[in-house]
Amino acid sequence: MHLSNSLIGVRMTENQEGVSGSGLLESKFWRVFLILIAALIIFAGPTYVPYVLADALKLNYLASIVIGFALFIVGIFTMIYLIRKKVIT
Repeated sequence: MHLSNSLIGVRMTENQEGVSGSGLLESKFWRVFLILIAALIIFAGPTYVPYVLADALKLNYLASIVIGFALFIVGIFTMIYLIRKKVIT
């Protein structure tokens, strides 16, 4: 006997719609960790990283700025991913 979801009245809850799908995002620890890492590379990527690379490690200034900007972009895409997966609401 086969019953469709509409006949049974099965509805997905918010948890089933958003976070399920990736084993990593099901753990509360990993969700918080990924949010903190994304925020860190968004803010520290274009500010502190170029300073450390240029002054402390004597890397070319332009290269350090490009690396900082790349970290900023990675952080933005990480936040967008977490928002789409409904980890951040």
